[in-house]
Parts: sequence; structure tokens; C-alpha cells
Amino acid sequence: MKKLLLSFSMVLVLLSVLVACGDDTSDVNGTSEETNGEVAVHKEGFPIVDEEIKLSLMAPGVGIEDWKNMVTLKRYSEMTNMTFEYITPPVSDFQTRLNLAFASQDLPDIILGAGTGNLTPGMEVDYGRQGVLLPLNDLIDEYAPNLKALMDENPEIARSVTTPDGNIYSLPFINNHPTAVWARGPLWYRGEWLENLGVEELPKTVDEFYDLLVRFRDEDPNNSGQDDTIPLTDVQMNSSRAWLMAAFGMKEWGIEEHDGEVRYAPMTDNYKAYLEFMNKLYDEKLLDPETFSQADEQKKAKGQENRIGLFPDWFSFFTTGQPEEEAVKDPMFFPLTSEWSQDRVVPANPGMVRGTFSLTKYNEHPEASMRWIDYWYSTEGRDFFDKGPEGYLWEANEDGTRNPLPAPEGFESPEEYRATLTPTYGITPPMLGDLVEGEPRSDFDLFIQAETEEKITPFSETPFPLVYLTDDEQRTVNTIQQDLSSYIEQMEARFITGVEPLSNWDDYVSTIKSMNVEEYINIHQEAYDRWAQN
Repeated sequence: MKKLLLSFSMVLVLLSVLVACGDDTSDVNGTSEETNGEVAVHKEGFPIVDEEIKLSLMAPGVGIEDWKNMVTLKRYSEMTNMTFEYITPPVSDFQTRLNLAFASQDLPDIILGAGTGNLTPGMEVDYGRQGVLLPLNDLIDEYAPNLKALMDENPEIARSVTTPDGNIYSLPFINNHPTAVWARGPLWYRGEWLENLGVEELPKTVDEFYDLLVRFRDEDPNNSGQDDTIPLTDVQMNSSRAWLMAAFGMKEWGIEEHDGEVRYAPMTDNYKAYLEFMNKLYDEKLLDPETFSQADEQKKAKGQENRIGLFPDWFSFFTTGQPEEEAVKDPMFFPLTSEWSQDRVVPANPGMVRGTFSLTKYNEHPEASMRWIDYWYSTEGRDFFDKGPEGYLWEANEDGTRNPLPAPEGFESPEEYRATLTPTYGITPPMLGDLVEGEPRSDFDLFIQAETEEKITPFSETPFPLVYLTDDEQRTVNTIQQDLSSYIEQMEARFITGVEPLSNWDDYVSTIKSMNVEEYINIHQEAYDRWAQN
């Protein structure tokens, strides 16, 4: 951690910076470099600096291996000529430790892997305004060509990490993986049931979907000879809701944006239509009657007993218990249309997580620090930090492809071994997420990508962009949101199960309005307008 410098030392540092100002030289290889104090920072290639520098870095630790022992970080230190003091409190304690560091001003040079749950958007705005976090805009332009290229390719990245004062105080994790568009785990049909019923084409409208669920209920699709089938199941509707709401023209169970206008979906007529449809499924035993009372373990048990026709999970075999080879027969849910939505829509993940890399005011080498992290946003750097150097998890074939290596004795899986090699395990790192080049892909991997490209990607829309709220806005939103979320969650279950008749809809909307929902909407509209102007 950095201590406050004595005033005399501050003068010396300022003088050295002034002397170096404007010094732009080239090395013998023609590589451009600039000086920061007495340390020259190369803009290209490795090492980043000729004279070794040491910085402090704080990140969540998963407790499997000390960062100082990780071969990837050791190798990268050799490549860059930059070494670190790693401060890695456990993930469970990280937020507390980070808050204490800010409160005491006993901060590291770099905060890495925090994510928005620990380094919140409000903290970025607040500590950026105070000067505790450094603005990164100019550093990105000058020292981060890989990240800059990604931002130029996708302008939404810069808009999503730019705070209301026009500055960027934290870098994102950028996910370009084939499944990055998933907002949550998809819905999956049990392929065996479809085959037994002779279903050759998946439902594409709400009415066709209803008809198939009826067949799942009535025609013994699991060939058990018993009345034991469950057409559709979930746990609290938490995973299926988004896919089914989309059929009625909604993208989010809360604030969402349509053509620049912000609305609160749970008080719209579209949402009422969704509730009416789900209540119909519940009354006709097409929706599992235990949806609002069961745990995920119970849902999975039903799947392993071959009793479920449609269910949510990240992959179907997580619920069915079948091997991957069989899971390729379970097709992904196709988005539906209805009288409320003639266009297919799927809620999409923004593909970014903010708050993953920040520099504090105590960092004496921000240029070198930005060069250091920019490698993580390159294809080469991504592969390096994802799987480590050659000889541990992989070896290269003559054709440039990679051959996976088994985990050493004592590790249950390559993934567990990976956690000892690289820091990108168990946290959200500041990097480009994507497939590793040259790594072999299974038939299941290719199946998942094909299903995603057919049934999600063409119809995906981000419900609401990643925006920043001011301190006052955030406090107001937090107060209103807590009551709103609790109320709509309670009422969704009551409406779907029929405990609360939908004839009470107007009273429900009036209650929502009494919770200051208009102010809630207006705050998000103003934040969206700021975002759109960046």
C-alpha cells in the first residue's frame, strides 16, 4: 500500500515529471516510448519498461493459490519487467476490505477484478470526482491500442464505461464468447419427447407453444404409461420469465428501454397479458404447480426422472443428468411471437461487466499500468491469461492448434488446476472474453454455438444499457427499487397461481404508482439520455 509522501518528496517528483514532460524518443528498434519521471514506457512490445518497477495490486482471491506463485503472472512479470505486491483478500471479504481501503486512503496502485458488486458505479462516480481514482481516457488513447480498437469497433463499450463527468474510471470485462449474448440460461426442450410425439418443428407463436404443452401433458411423451409428465417447470419463474415475457413484447422484469423511451414493464398491459397466459398454464397443469415452492435440486430431480418437457438451465444436461453426447438432441427454445409482439425479441446480456480495473491516485506509473493491462484485451493476451503458458494446460501441435493436457495428479479437473496457474479463475477480470484460438471444440460446443446463432443472436436486444447514476439518483433508486421488487415478486406468484385474481389489476397498478415509480422511471430516462449522448 502507498503511504502519503512527505512534501519535500512531492516537490522532487513534480520536478522530475516537469523535466520529462514532452520527452518523446525512440529506441534502437524504432519503438516509440515516453518517459514517466525517470522510467521510460515503451508504447509497443515487451518489455514495457527497461528499468524494473514495482506496483501494488488489490484483487479478490479465491483461495486456491497465492497470486505471487501463479506461473502466468510470473511469466508476465518477466515479459513486462513489472513486478507486484499482490493483496488478495478472500472473495467473501473483498468488498469490506476495499471499502476500508477507500475510507482510510490506504489504497493500492491498482484495483483489479472487483466487478460492479464491489466497485459499484456509484463508487466510480464518487471516487473519480474526488480524484481518488484516475481518469483513464487519455491513457487508453495513448497506451491501450487493443482496448481502443475494441472500443472503436463497438461504441457501446465507451458509452457504458463513461461516467456523467465524461471520464472513464474503470475498465470492463468484454465478453465476445458465442454465449456472451445469453442474459441467463436458456430454456430447453426434452428432445426425446419431441421425437416420441413426432414434432418436427418447434413452436414459434404463443398459440403453438400452448398446443405443444398440452401434448406434453396428455400424450405420454416419456412413454412411462403414467400421468407423470410436467410440461414446463422452473424455480420462482426466475429463469423462464424473461423468455416468456419476451413473447409479449417485454425485455426485462423492471426498467426497460424501447426506442429511447424508458418504462417499467411490470405495470404495462403487456405484462398483464403475460400473467393471464401464465395463469392459464398454471390452471391447466401445464406449468408445474410446485414452481413457486420448489428448490433447484427438486427441479433437477424431476429432470433426471424424465418428467419435464421444457425447463431452464445453463445446459440441458445440468437438469437431465444425461451426458453431453445426448444433450445435443435437446433443442433450445425458439422465441415466440403473439398479438402483443409481432417481432421476435430475446433479452440480451450487454456483454460487459464494469469495475474490473482502476488506477488510484497513488499510482506513480499509470502509463506502464495501462500498457500492462492492455495486453489482456488482445487475442494473444486473452489466450495467455485464460489458459496460461504452454506446457501446463496445453501444448501446441505442428499445425498451430492446441492439444489439451490432463491435470496433474491431485487435481480433480483441468479447471481446478487452471485456478493455480492464472488469476482469471473465479473473478471477473479486465480482459477480452472469447474462445481460445486453436483449442479443439467438441460436438456439444458446436451445437451450443449453432443453437445460439439461430435462436438468440438474431433477436437479441439489451433491455437497458449500462448507465451511471449520480449519488443522489442512486440513493433514490435504491430506496424505491427495494419496495418495488419485493411487491412485484409477491404479486407475480399470486396472479399466476390465482390467489390474486387478475380482476384486481388496477389496484395492483395503483399500488405501484404509489411507490414513486414515476420518479424511478424519470431517473432512468435521464440516465439513458446521458448515455445516448456519449
